Parts: sequence; C-alpha cells; structure tokens
Amino acid sequence: MDAAIEGFVYSLRIERHLANNSILAYQRDLRKFQVWLDQTANVGSPAHIQPSHVSDFFVFLVDSGLGTRSVARTRSSLRMFSKYLLQEKLIESDPTAHTFAPKFTQPLPTVLSTDQIEALLDAPIRSEPVGLRDATMIQLMYSTGMRVSEIIAVQLSTMDLSRGILGVRGKGDKDRLVPTGQRALNGLLEYLDYGRPHFEPIQPAGIAFPNNRGRAMTRQNFWLRLQKYAGEVGINGKVSPHVLRHSFATHLIEHGADLRSVQAMLGHATLTTTQIYTHVSQARLKKIHGQYHPRGN
Repeated sequence: MDAAIEGFVYSLRIERHLANNSILAYQRDLRKFQVWLDQTANVGSPAHIQPSHVSDFFVFLVDSGLGTRSVARTRSSLRMFSKYLLQEKLIESDPTAHTFAPKFTQPLPTVLSTDQIEALLDAPIRSEPVGLRDATMIQLMYSTGMRVSEIIAVQLSTMDLSRGILGVRGKGDKDRLVPTGQRALNGLLEYLDYGRPHFEPIQPAGIAFPNNRGRAMTRQNFWLRLQKYAGEVGINGKVSPHVLRHSFATHLIEHGADLRSVQAMLGHATLTTTQIYTHVSQARLKKIHGQYHPRGN
C-alpha cells in the first residue's frame, strides 16, 4: 500500500502537475484510508480492497463527525487513486464504483454587483501611490479573474502592454496568458509611471505590486486592504480577493461569454469547475425577476 500511494503521489506531481497543497490533501486522505484498512479490515494491499471496505470507510467518516464536503472530497481522492491502480494494473476492478457517498449542496459563490464593483474601484485614493497601486490591483483582478496569489507575484517581464496581455503562473505552476480591458490597462500604465517608482528600491526587482516597504506583498496584506475599502463604501460581509474572481466570471457569463472561454481565462483544469458560474448567473437572474417583475412573487 505504501508503494502504491507513493507512486500515485509521484504521478500527481510529475504527470498532472498539481499544486503541492492539492497533492498533500490527496495524500492525507489516502493515508487515513490506509490506517483504517489496517486497523479495521486487516488489508495491506490494494488488490484486497473491496467495495464494502470503501463504503464502510465512508460510514466511519460520517459517524466520526466529518462534514459531508470533506467526505465527498475523500471519495474523490479514492476514486482518483483507484483509476491510477487500474492503469498500473495493480487491481482488476474499481472498488469505489457504486459505493455510498454523502450528498451535499455546494454553496454558490459570493458575487458583487456592477455598482458595488464601481464603488470598490473608486474607494482607493488614486492621487496617492498606495491608493493608485491598490486601485490598479482591484481593477486588474476584476478585469482578468486572476487569483490573489497570481497578482501579487506577477512580474513586469511577463506584461505585454502593447497587446494588453499579462502572463501569470497559476496553480500547479501552470502558465497562462490573460487579456485585460482598456480601462484596466490605462490604470496599469498610470500606476507604472507614477505609483510604482514610489516604492523603490523594490526586492525582488521585477515584482509589479510591492508592499509599502518595497517587498513582495502577501495575500493577507492585500485581503485586509480590500476588506478595508469594502467597508468604506458600505459593502457588507467579507469581500475577499476571490469574490472579485467570482464576479469576473459571473459577469462574463451574464453578458454572453461561453464557458470554454471563461475556463481558459480562469485557468480551470476542467470545465466542471467553471460550470458553477452558470448556476450563479441563473440564481441572480431569478432573484432580479422576483424582485422587479410585478408577478415575480
């Protein structure tokens, strides 16, 4: 079992190029299953795993108080592991097929309205270098759908300003090109001319958005600044950087963008992940209909 798990983890890293945190999550799920098999079913080889073992393990997780989302994630880990075992001919049939799994409802992402986005963009004081930097970052995140980890690490060398394209490195160290709108590009050019020089000397020298000390900005630092601006303009609740990403994708789909294009811009590995935004869009439209149509309620 140890060798099989190690081989699976190696394939995730080398063949699928998953992020380290994702790999560690898969590994934790499988090790937990391994310990349960050893202690409960006295099974030490993948070839001896039966569907009943998998179902009983899920029951054990639920009885232990693990949330349905976590149990569902564990099931996903075991299913991927089983596919690997089949490919490597370590098992003859998939023990995870037709097994019990708890159902859960995935909550829809939080999305800001266009008016809230405009208010958020107007909150930073653009006449000050810090405010100009923050406004540029917020505009770019909403215009491109970048993750916060991507924007704080974006390099000057990966910017093609003549074409309005940024090169970013996403999850699993996968590189992609993201287009940005003219308004965001104009703001970026203004920041590079009048805002960024204020933070010099900058280390590392190539980062586009340093903190106030000229060093690399942390995700927590930007999250706190974004939350501050949201509070200033009266947006209730937690406005995280990921809310800007959710808003970017939802607004694109509401205005007719196809899922494949949105998937490419977000850097999603599968279309399934992107499809959540169609549900968000439908829910928002239903809410608007109920609120404004004379017979909506």
